[in-house]
Amino acid sequence: MESILFTPGKLGPLTIRNRTIRSAAFENMATGNNPSAMLLDYHRSVAAGGVGMTTLAYASIAQSGLSFEDQLWLRPEVVPGLREITDAIHKEGAAASIQIGHCGNMSHRAITKCMPVSASNGFNLYSPTLHRKLSEKEMIEMAKDFGNGVRLAREAGFDCVEVHAGHGYLISQFLSPYTNRRRDQYGGPLKNRMKFMQMCMSEVMEAAKGDMAIVAKTNMRDGFKGGNDIEEGIEIAKELKNLGVHGLVLSGGFVSKAPMYVMRGAMPIKSMTHYMKIWWLKYGVKMAGSIMVPTVPFKEAYFLEDALVFRKEIPDLPLIYVGGLVARDKIDEVLGKGFEFVQMGRALLNNPSFVNDMKQGCQRCNCKHSNYCIGRMYSKEMACHQHLKEELPEKLKKEIEELEKRWEKG
Repeated sequence: MESILFTPGKLGPLTIRNRTIRSAAFENMATGNNPSAMLLDYHRSVAAGGVGMTTLAYASIAQSGLSFEDQLWLRPEVVPGLREITDAIHKEGAAASIQIGHCGNMSHRAITKCMPVSASNGFNLYSPTLHRKLSEKEMIEMAKDFGNGVRLAREAGFDCVEVHAGHGYLISQFLSPYTNRRRDQYGGPLKNRMKFMQMCMSEVMEAAKGDMAIVAKTNMRDGFKGGNDIEEGIEIAKELKNLGVHGLVLSGGFVSKAPMYVMRGAMPIKSMTHYMKIWWLKYGVKMAGSIMVPTVPFKEAYFLEDALVFRKEIPDLPLIYVGGLVARDKIDEVLGKGFEFVQMGRALLNNPSFVNDMKQGCQRCNCKHSNYCIGRMYSKEMACHQHLKEELPEKLKKEIEELEKRWEKG
């Protein structure tokens, strides 16, 4: 069957020039929570490299939803800077998307200026921090913030908004029984745990007014015992369809519990701690990082088996595949199995021109899966070690080499 990779595709009211989307992989390039020249240059390079649509990653809809110092905070004063980015993307012929969300309990008071919030009271070891549950009144206001995020995205020139409802962020914290231990109407059975998501998506779809594409990133599985499994994931996906989304990004994992289920491979602990600024956190991760962040083996298209179950259960909605796509043959295989679009993160960090290069016959990007980019992004801008201008310390070079050899051996 002939590949549809370079044919146009539709997401609701939006037509995208081909079937590739730069996934919402966190860039850590929003200096002081504002758009930066670095952020513009990176997304312009991906757009010039042939991608159908590029997604700015994780723009928080409120200050309380920030989890990093250099993360986008979507508010009126950043609209002009974001408009410069969308204008640059459009000039290169690509569509522009922005992921909006709230990190919930995965933050610190130093960043949010308040106690972190979640579905329930508790302690998040990932941050680490105490957090409190949202009141119903706060949930209603938070849902309105999601809608306002869409309005700001339209003003900034975005064609599409991706709502982050997975990976253990706030909406996902309400959906998962692991983090939602409420005893009111928002806890207990899944139909109750979906109510906050319904509130948020109602505001989002109203704000979209039918002229913006809306997609949601959702977990197929949380990736650990005690979280949502595939049966609950399917029910959540079907409800998102009922709420009017134009497409679903099918993912999985829980950053605070099973981070490498999301990204796969090993976390480069030496690289991660090398850039950390907080001494006690650096020491703790050095001592227990391999236990806290266990390796989950990488394979190409690692979410495909689960995604095919969703394809069968939801036959009449565009589904966007993400997870482990670094080679042309796997991309064509995924599209050939009925997925309308594919998202890529590491492949386009390694080679922003990967889509155009595939047009010229390139079969694979040069990502070797050391995950250096992931270890680095928690403290500095995301970057592939193959393109760094600075010289890396020998201990990091050695770690990268060992992890790449491990991947090559399978």
